[in-house]
Amino acid sequence: MTKEIEILENVRNICKSLPEAKETIDGFGHIVFRVNGKPFARIGGTEEQATLSFKSDKENQEILIQDSRYFKTPYIGQHGWVSIKSPTDWPVLGELIQEAFLRTAPKRLAEQIRSRLST
Repeated sequence: MTKEIEILENVRNICKSLPEAKETIDGFGHIVFRVNGKPFARIGGTEEQATLSFKSDKENQEILIQDSRYFKTPYIGQHGWVSIKSPTDWPVLGELIQEAFLRTAPKRLAEQIRSRLST
């Protein structure tokens, strides 16, 4: 199994619990997860070096890139996007992807997740 397929399966498992999350392919061939038409996570790279990117904010981005596994996503890093090469820590990444979804989702969907987390 290529690294990209392994990442895709993990991200799909995380996103299936997120309301109205959709999987698409963008014009560059990246697999993109969207909510309400807006991207919150993306998988790209090569078979040897797959990357996972997700929407963050600048403050969290600065914290994450202190860890050498994370870096600002090329072209969209100035908007807070963070990438990780060959991700493996899926419990942490699941939380980061869920946070990316909450940053992107309409309030009604974000509230569904927040109410589920508080119970």
